[in-house]
Amino acid sequence: MQKSGTLIVTGASRGIGAAIARLASHRGYAVAVNFSSGEAEAKKVAAEIVCSGGRALPIRADVSREEDILSLFKIAEQELGPIKALVNNAGVTGRFARVENVTAEAIEKTFAVNVTGAMLCAREAVRRMSTKRGGSGGAIVNISSIAARTGAAGEWVHYAASKGAVDSFTIGLAREVATEGIRVNAVKPGLVDTEIHAANGEPGRLQRLMPSIPISRAGKPEEIAEGVLWLLSPAASYVTGAILEIGGGR
Repeated sequence: MQKSGTLIVTGASRGIGAAIARLASHRGYAVAVNFSSGEAEAKKVAAEIVCSGGRALPIRADVSREEDILSLFKIAEQELGPIKALVNNAGVTGRFARVENVTAEAIEKTFAVNVTGAMLCAREAVRRMSTKRGGSGGAIVNISSIAARTGAAGEWVHYAASKGAVDSFTIGLAREVATEGIRVNAVKPGLVDTEIHAANGEPGRLQRLMPSIPISRAGKPEEIAEGVLWLLSPAASYVTGAILEIGGGR
């Protein structure tokens, strides 16, 4: 198996993040399986990777805390090797709420994880990857959401706004580091069959929104992972600043 270096996947204990971690291992990456609260799940993902012959390490870090991010990168580099790729997958929705009912706390937490956390993780990745800083290049993929385009009215406009910020950040950073051996792209998943819907209090959300999906089904985490790994791979060597929608045509 070709060795691809170390990949940090934030929020990798379940759902899309776990699918990315598993597929990345098959593609030759040593994987830092980041988690904040799902320790048992993260350990299970890492154990599955190790049992299949790969290298993985579960690392606890809350990406809304700068000190945790610094620790995450330090441990991943020390234990797994030089950082060659980052997937900013960790995210929160702040629960369903119309704007007239959303709390400042929900907005702050959503942006702290989805925007500030992603930016700080990218900062640490750039510091290690940039050829201007002695690195050998690398790739970053940010997980956005089709909600950034649809606006998520009546559900979570605050979440959609945070993902709009992720899109803008992706484009700006991509242009900033394009001459430094670093490619930066984003994936915008549509409706994906994960636990996020039930966790927000509406387990039937997928069924309710199914008519809005031209392909007539929800996506699978593994399908999102395929897009992410393509963007990380040499096959996408001329792709940077791109935002890839994987949403069944929604």
